[in-house]
Formats: sequence, structure tokens, C-alpha cells
Amino acid sequence: MASESSGKPRLEELERAECLRLIAPGGVGRVAYDDGEGPTVVPVNYAVDGESVIFRTSVSGRLNRSLRTAVMGGDVRAAFEVDHLDETTRQGWSVLLRGGAHRLSDEERDAAVRVDPWPGDEREAWFRLSAAEVSGRRLRGG
Repeated sequence: MASESSGKPRLEELERAECLRLIAPGGVGRVAYDDGEGPTVVPVNYAVDGESVIFRTSVSGRLNRSLRTAVMGGDVRAAFEVDHLDETTRQGWSVLLRGGAHRLSDEERDAAVRVDPWPGDEREAWFRLSAAEVSGRRLRGG
């Protein structure tokens, strides 16, 4: 009878510090939120600022409308996920941040790390998602 470790990749939990280290370079991640019609996930360019991620979106977009609150600086529950997968080796990692997101004031935006969105149109709504929870997993070769 073959053992479970017969060349199959292993899944391991990652510590908070390792999760933050993995996403530190920035790039593309996904914001998960409720848009009023149910769970929604959209890709965004992001940058890491401490234990938060900064991302931008269009003022007229659904993401801005869903995460904006009537209270300046008020948070909306959201999640943010980044992963890196190598399909050839079947290895990689995934990091999930859960917490509150809020639109940045002009002063917060001026002090925030820079995020350069890939799309060519305007992305003038800046958000910070502060991580209340950070979790991650890595899939390693067996």
C-alpha cells in the first residue's frame, strides 16, 4: 500500500509574518466584497503598507460604490487574496487578508504608498484594507 507522502505535494499553514512577506512586492490581487447582489471578487493592482493593502478603482465603478460608506473613514468588511501558483510543479502559495476597507481621504491618499493601476482609464478612488486576520497556505513538493 502506497503512503500518502509518495511524491504528492504537502499543504502547510503559513505564519502571519510569512504571509505579509509574500505579498510585500505588490502586484495584482483580488478584492472580495458583497455588492448588494451577493459575493463578488475583482482583480486590482495593490501595494502593501504595513499590514494593510492599498488599491485604486474608478469612482463610477461598482467596487467604489460598494466599499464607500456614509461615514468618512468608516470600514466595510472585505477580503483580499493573492496567490502564486506554478502549474508545472504543482507548488505555490495563497494569502488571505480579512478586515475593514475604507476610502482614503485626500490627506491619507497623499501619505499612502503609490499604486499604479494597469488599466488606462482613471482610478481616482483609493482604498485601504486593514488586515484584522491574515492567513495563508503553501503547497510544497512531496
